[in-house]
Amino acid sequence: MRLSSLRGVLLAMPIALLTLVPLLVVLGAFLDPQPEIWTHLIDYVLPDVLKNTLILLLGVGCGVLLLGVPLAWFTAVCEFPGRRFFSWALMLPLAMPAYVLAFVQVGLFDFTGPVQTTLRELTGDSSWFPRVRSTGGVVLVLSLAFYPYVYLLARNAFLTQGKRALEAAQMLGMSRQQGFWQVALPMARPWLIGGLTLALMETLADFGAVSIFNFDTFTTAIYKSWFALFNLPAASQLASLLVLFVLVLVGLEHWARGSRQYHGRIVAAERIQLHGWHRAMAVVVCTLVLCMAFVVPLLQLLFWVSSIWREDLDARYFGFTLRSMAISLLAALIVAVLSLCLVFIQRRFAGRMTRWTVRLATLGYAVPGSVLAVGVFLPIAWLDNLLIPLAQSLGFAGYQILKGSVAVMLLALAARFMAVAFQPMDSAMQRISRNQEDAARSLGLSQRQLLWRLHLPMLRGGVLTAVLMCFVDVMKEMPITLMTRPFGWDTLAVRVFEMTSEGMWANAALPSLMIVLTGLIPVVLLVLKSED
Repeated sequence: MRLSSLRGVLLAMPIALLTLVPLLVVLGAFLDPQPEIWTHLIDYVLPDVLKNTLILLLGVGCGVLLLGVPLAWFTAVCEFPGRRFFSWALMLPLAMPAYVLAFVQVGLFDFTGPVQTTLRELTGDSSWFPRVRSTGGVVLVLSLAFYPYVYLLARNAFLTQGKRALEAAQMLGMSRQQGFWQVALPMARPWLIGGLTLALMETLADFGAVSIFNFDTFTTAIYKSWFALFNLPAASQLASLLVLFVLVLVGLEHWARGSRQYHGRIVAAERIQLHGWHRAMAVVVCTLVLCMAFVVPLLQLLFWVSSIWREDLDARYFGFTLRSMAISLLAALIVAVLSLCLVFIQRRFAGRMTRWTVRLATLGYAVPGSVLAVGVFLPIAWLDNLLIPLAQSLGFAGYQILKGSVAVMLLALAARFMAVAFQPMDSAMQRISRNQEDAARSLGLSQRQLLWRLHLPMLRGGVLTAVLMCFVDVMKEMPITLMTRPFGWDTLAVRVFEMTSEGMWANAALPSLMIVLTGLIPVVLLVLKSED
């Protein structure tokens, strides 16, 4: 290993430990198996949890592909009425957290909801209506929530092909349909796998939506083991299994991508003009998905808020909002500073080991929040136990310094969202060429002057994007906030969880609407970036 690369590893490793320590702590549960806990899990928990998780992964995987790929193809390659509008509007569901979409759909389509109530008034019977609180219901909701990951990446892939890929296939004797299946889709394979992997990781990490549907998965089982059964060892054992699921998923993604090289660039080729029923189908499909995933839920939230805001909006919401914004801003700033350090370390001390250390530091986004909550809490609790004798000697008997503090929550949030801040900053750094740095050095600038007069001014846009995206992600984040917050430290996301746990959909609408409106910020940034 070169000396510069070693220095890069040593500088980046303390930041990487934010993610590595929780993961190693959780995986360390396998070293202390505790047979009585595993017997209980195998007999009463794991059969249903494993079955539900596998069904959910399979169903959501198929769902996001069935929704995301056709929509990406229509808006990237075809021409039909409203294409320019749908090309960015179909990204709006990114602003709708899965747990918000879940309780809105339950509130609309459950037995006591307005849809079934209206059907009973018109026909006298609604028993034939599909049950929304079902496996199919949760799969549909998560597919609607996570299809934009596939849509965004697949659309970028199809934009690099344009109409020319189909024309090349037709020159080889294929029909347009055969060209799509045998040329366009295989060429888009790495983008599709990337989007599918993101959607499946979000599915594994989801807690709010599956809890609303009473659909037990690893995340709900971890939460119940910790807070309902007060059994932290059982929660850590379940978290270790969930980490293995995530690592297997990441490994399969790398294996599926293989060593193939895919090259392409955005082309301005002529679009395929849709006519007749093909044109109508494209408009109907785009409209239906957009309405189900964003428009109808947003209108329902506005309706609920208009009916209860006078009774529900009180001084508590000032606290909910203030705490949500404070923890989001603080976490965003901490993550932005740490990510900026990683970007500079990777640039200054380039090398394979430095890159791998930086990758480890940004691995947290692939890990569910409930796992990081367990992984951060366990060492903090251990450290607190070591500090208790010191606290007692100072006259603070039983006083705990770290456990139950905001610091625990910030540690878990920093590990979770490091990659969110790192990616836009790293992309901005890539635009600064080595020639620019050499030119600056030739003018007599030192390394520190290079940082302040070249790098930071040119990274300003990436830093702003990183802070905004982290801010919004922390606002929406539920399991880490719910599991590590100090007593009485409720946020908007916690308020949503408490109200939906009681089936009080209208009361959950106001904090949900605040979260959704905040979530529109990164979506607008993505839209503006895609139009550049």
